[in-house]
Amino acid sequence: MSQVPSPQRSIDRAALERVLARAAELQGATGDSHDGLTESQILDLGKEVGITPDALRQALAEERAGVRVQPERGLSATLYGTSRVAANRTIRGNATDVTRALDAWMDRCEGLVVKRRTAERVSWEAHGGVAKALARAFNVGGRGYHLARAVEVSATLVPLDASRVVVRLEADFGHHRRATLRRTVAASGFGALSSGALAMMGVALGVAALPVVAVTGGAVYLGRASHAQVIARGQLALEQVLDRLEDGGTAPGGIATLLKTLVSSVERELRR
Repeated sequence: MSQVPSPQRSIDRAALERVLARAAELQGATGDSHDGLTESQILDLGKEVGITPDALRQALAEERAGVRVQPERGLSATLYGTSRVAANRTIRGNATDVTRALDAWMDRCEGLVVKRRTAERVSWEAHGGVAKALARAFNVGGRGYHLARAVEVSATLVPLDASRVVVRLEADFGHHRRATLRRTVAASGFGALSSGALAMMGVALGVAALPVVAVTGGAVYLGRASHAQVIARGQLALEQVLDRLEDGGTAPGGIATLLKTLVSSVERELRR
């Protein structure tokens, strides 16, 4: 008697991810696997499960660019939230042209200078020159120079194909968060001295504790609001950079257009 084949059952994408993850775990436990798969092997695997090569190439490029959010821990992170913002997008053009456009934008519009440059990553920091410092101090052009408050702004560029590149921008505002924590500690110390003075004068402990509680709570509240504003403006600034890359374009002729726009804006400011 011949065996009746079982009907083919479909599984959703979440189940597929769990199956692949578990299969990799089991194969690794048996010692039959290597450290990883090559990109061509991943593409072949994607074909078997119905994932398009284009989608896989973009996912691989994003993985190489580090498009992941790592959780932050510690007292300052608990009190004030994250110190890092990031944005990523696929931009038309090649890595060389996109990097050139980013350099121009960071220099002219954010007052930043190149800090370090490697094959796939560029980082910037606030320009130490007097002219740039004055432009930031007086907010020349009304742009805010929000990224100049970051410890470091970086870009990771991973080519997707001949005409597209995955760009990930990151900004680290750790200095601002640490300064906010120091102000909170100082305010808390002042509150503690006030409470101690009241206690020494014989004021009831419940009443004497009010200054340290109120001052510390107020400092934390104001610090959270201040840092959240810096983070929100930094996030918006990164998105605006990517918007300009998309709008100005990095295809042939696009860089020239973008640079011309930047030069024109500077000339208008100088004529005021």
